[in-house]
Amino acid sequence: MSAGGAKVLAFESRRAKEIAELIRINGGEPFVAPALIEVPIENNSDAFAFADRLYAGGFDMVVLLTGAGARYLSRVLATREPEELLLEALRKVIVVARGPKPVAVMREWQVPVHVQVPEPNTYRELLRAIASTPAARVAVQEYGRTNQELIDGLQQQGREVTSVPVYQWTLPADRAPLEEAVADLLSGAYKTVLFTTGVQMDHLLQVAGARAPQLIQSLQNTLVASIGPTCTETLRDHGVTPALEPSHPKMGILVREAALAYANLRP
Repeated sequence: MSAGGAKVLAFESRRAKEIAELIRINGGEPFVAPALIEVPIENNSDAFAFADRLYAGGFDMVVLLTGAGARYLSRVLATREPEELLLEALRKVIVVARGPKPVAVMREWQVPVHVQVPEPNTYRELLRAIASTPAARVAVQEYGRTNQELIDGLQQQGREVTSVPVYQWTLPADRAPLEEAVADLLSGAYKTVLFTTGVQMDHLLQVAGARAPQLIQSLQNTLVASIGPTCTETLRDHGVTPALEPSHPKMGILVREAALAYANLRP
């Protein structure tokens, strides 16, 4: 079973070519409108303050939410000091990795991961995974926005929490594909829409502007697939309830299971 040549919309940026090919393999006609770019915070005083405290032994646990964020953090700090300083300091604390990508970065850096958060890798699984781990002073590497539920949960566990922002998400310079996606959504051109992060929805509505209410209505009439619970929460906050989340929060599985779901709905 496949998407049967139906038009499928996705907003992936970094892996745009890959998701387009996955859609084709699963029988869909892809249109990918990149919805965000990651912008490092180069003059990041919070990152340097975190590093100074980490080097002085001021943290018991460091939570890494993304692999890209860990790399950005390293690059920012490397503008001031040798890269190895960060790695040496991380080897002396409890390192928590939210998913496989930060685990891969830590493996590359030869930094032990003490806690790997299980799927679907939301703040809820993270809090449960570390509930019995003693660590009073915790630093959290953020990923473009503050996860207040995670911060609150850590504090409720009796921990002192320091947020470390390392990059921000902004709209791409070329917004023409997003504009086209908005117009086509409003006309009902797409049968399936794929979201791989909630920020894509934020930016889509930002581009839609005054057309946002109509866009939300169009999405409600489309098969919307969300990569996982965190993304789904953002979509629901905007009034869109996804038809499905994949059995595992992986892009390939998302595309395949969305195609199967559409195939089952086809006349």
